[in-house]
Amino acid sequence: MLTEGEIKEIFLKTDAFLEGHFLLSSGLHSSYYLQCARVLQYPEFAEILCRDIAEKVKMLDVDIDFVIAPAIGGIVVSYETARHFGLRGIFAERKDGVNLILRRGFEIRPGEKALVVEDVITTGKSTKETMEVVRSCGGEVVAVASLVDRSGGTVDFGVPFATLWSLHVPSYKAETCPICREGKIPLEKPGSRKIV
Repeated sequence: MLTEGEIKEIFLKTDAFLEGHFLLSSGLHSSYYLQCARVLQYPEFAEILCRDIAEKVKMLDVDIDFVIAPAIGGIVVSYETARHFGLRGIFAERKDGVNLILRRGFEIRPGEKALVVEDVITTGKSTKETMEVVRSCGGEVVAVASLVDRSGGTVDFGVPFATLWSLHVPSYKAETCPICREGKIPLEKPGSRKIV
């Protein structure tokens, strides 16, 4: 398995660790953004990182029937992690840019056990919404996993959680953002989720 230092090197090598002034999908502001799509565009990195997610989840000793992620960021992570388990990988996506739902003919049968995966977790909002999609179909979430946990381990999903890279990256509400107060760096919104 890769060390956190080796994972950071992959993010730096692919220009996926960005510095500036960013609006996160949680609605918070941050001076750092992890753009996992820049890493996952390289199949060799996607394969290695998702293999390590699968290995970490195997250490949790949970039975899973399928892997699911929120779109867009988690799609590749779901597919590639599921491939390492020999299971199906699906994703939930936003309807009208707001609520996560299953589309494209994806189904979750009652009693099926899910591994919910993500690229980056900050507050865990999208992950928790995906967990609710699973539960609303009668499925059971048995574990959560991510490439990066930028909360520094503060998010609790109520199930076992595995991550490859845990770091604490400060984030701020708009009204308390020191970068906004300074007014020198414009706010960018690199994520795909509509902020409501």
